Amino acid sequence: MTAAVYAARKKLDIILVAKDIGGQATLTSVVENYMGYQYIEGSELMEKFADQVKQFPITQKVGESVVNISTINRSFEVKTESGQAYQARAVIFASGKRPRQLNVPGEDRLRGRGVTYCAICDGPLFAGMKVAIVGGGNSALEATNDMVKIAEHVYLVSITPLTCDPILAERAQRAPNLSIFTEHQVVEILGQDQVEAMVIKPVKGDKTTSFEVRGVFVEIGLEPNSEPVKGLVQLNKLGEVMVDSYCRTSVPGLFSAGDVTDVPEKQIVVAAGEGSKAALEAQRYLLRIKD
Repeated sequence: MTAAVYAARKKLDIILVAKDIGGQATLTSVVENYMGYQYIEGSELMEKFADQVKQFPITQKVGESVVNISTINRSFEVKTESGQAYQARAVIFASGKRPRQLNVPGEDRLRGRGVTYCAICDGPLFAGMKVAIVGGGNSALEATNDMVKIAEHVYLVSITPLTCDPILAERAQRAPNLSIFTEHQVVEILGQDQVEAMVIKPVKGDKTTSFEVRGVFVEIGLEPNSEPVKGLVQLNKLGEVMVDSYCRTSVPGLFSAGDVTDVPEKQIVVAAGEGSKAALEAQRYLLRIKD
């Protein structure tokens, strides 16, 4: 959305094609680190972004999933799941990431109501409460080390033995308010309007254990929504689009911004900044090819 606004201010002819508006940010219950807002819900912040987009003559195709982007005659063709095709001289690919999900009962219903996929974003909201962190990699243990400092108690649940850097595990294990369940899996997340409890069981066994928690942090990784450009641009081993400091990909005229790229720190403010950079560089590119 930031890229679209910057491009519109440069008087470019724009089509904004998106499966949804807001992406991961709408899953964040509260945002406290976006400048200008001390406290705002993620969905509310995205509504403000969307309202700003509406102030400009931007054609929006919301609800259409892009399935493929290809080059054609020094231009690009963007195809959607519904069979629509759009042509452009330049493309800004800002499709974000999607959190890997547990796919257990209660997860979807309680998303944003205690189930969260960003401990950095939402951790402070659960200070003084009992919480669970799901995962055994570096992101899960970093979240654990942060939460043991502010939570009443932390339950760490990993379907495998811990795969994080040893120093992270050693640091976490010194916390008196931490319980670790390795080789356990989440069976269900319970609660009415908010998360109230979690049920787990051993990977090799059927005996379930439940414990009261108010927050469940799913830290089992993110997947970039880079499938539409796979085979077109250079991706890293994580499937992220590789860009330079100008948001340029390996294909001239195709720019990329936000969480789908290899830019570090997946944060709203970072993604918005990268979107503005991509739009400004896209405008310079279009001026050059016009000349």
